[in-house]
Amino acid sequence: MPTIEPSYVILQAFATSLGIGLLIGLERERQPDVKAGLRTFALVSLLGCLTALLAQTTANPWLLAAGLLSIAIMMITSFATDPLDNGDPGTTSVVALMVCYTLGALVWYGHASLAVMLGIATTALLYFKHQLHDITHRLTHTDILSVLQFGVLSLVILPILPNHSFGPYLALNPQHIWWIVVLISGVSLAGYIALRFVGTRHGATLLGLFGGLVSSTATTVIFSRHARQNAALVPVASVIVLLASMVVIVRINFVAALISPSLWLPLAKVLGCGLLVGIVIAGWSWHKQRQTERQTNGKILPMPDINNPTELKTAITFGAMYALILILSAWLKDIAGSQGLYFLALASGLTDVDAITLSALRMTNANSLTQTQAVMTITLALLANMAFKCGLIIVIGGRELARRTLPGMLAIAAGIGGGLMFSF
Repeated sequence: MPTIEPSYVILQAFATSLGIGLLIGLERERQPDVKAGLRTFALVSLLGCLTALLAQTTANPWLLAAGLLSIAIMMITSFATDPLDNGDPGTTSVVALMVCYTLGALVWYGHASLAVMLGIATTALLYFKHQLHDITHRLTHTDILSVLQFGVLSLVILPILPNHSFGPYLALNPQHIWWIVVLISGVSLAGYIALRFVGTRHGATLLGLFGGLVSSTATTVIFSRHARQNAALVPVASVIVLLASMVVIVRINFVAALISPSLWLPLAKVLGCGLLVGIVIAGWSWHKQRQTERQTNGKILPMPDINNPTELKTAITFGAMYALILILSAWLKDIAGSQGLYFLALASGLTDVDAITLSALRMTNANSLTQTQAVMTITLALLANMAFKCGLIIVIGGRELARRTLPGMLAIAAGIGGGLMFSF
């Protein structure tokens, strides 16, 4: 019986390999003084697929290694006998060609989707050479330290922690607590890095968005202080504070979707009402201050000085606070029911909304809280946090910033409250 399907599979594998080679080769062809271009990369990718076929057919895996070694020797010899005029040793092209060969082999062994994704990633790395070099030159000691510290938090400390519950009400699980620390640190680090690279060049909108990812409370304090010192900053500071507060809503829903997916939709229905109101108000406020920012070309915007979010001391402090909230939540739920938990949400939400939110999500997963109780707890914590920031705006920012910002904050809070009443 003829084997038509395997023949089609073989042709499909070689076609995919050819496509990967052409994609990478297309980028290399654009570079001056290239030793390997479009055709070479396409042929090398096909060679990788063909060699993998022969290695599998003959049960001789050394054929793959021999092919890879031959490619490397060929390219190194080419650069040694005819070096580039710009002094580039051609290491990138050698490695890219070896990657292309390996991806062709990977396609043959049934990992076509992975090979295509890696091919696209390889092409992107080659194409964005200058942008990546620019990023590395702009990295400061603190930026590099932040990334290394996050690696320690997530890849060194997390795996070695015990994964079992102990303590009062069995509320403490070291690995779970630290995973939450890693999650919050990762979200904050993303905002921190984005804030560092965006700077003040793109105005209030991005400063508010990324500042809210790192810490909406810190962003509120910083720009309230700047608004009091410089009256020209009041309209811009108002937009930044409103946007940072709205990012907290998005951040809470994002974390809920990761930790307790079943709670995401009920929570989104409540908080989404406040978010929609906030978008309208922030858009209107942004429109009012856009002319001021355009006239100064964004130069009046100060860069917020926000601390490194992955610092070990910060991570341990948040982890300890989260563990304490877990114990208090279980204890108050036991002795006072949901009312005790609501009181804790109001108290802890004044300074930090993450810990009580994560505690409510975990208790929901453990069936210690109903969805209604969890949504109520998170909503109360968020409203308390917004009330605290309103106080900061009044005390630190002064009357003019309060006049511009508080109506928007109150409208967002009213939207959340309306969503809560409508949903339950």
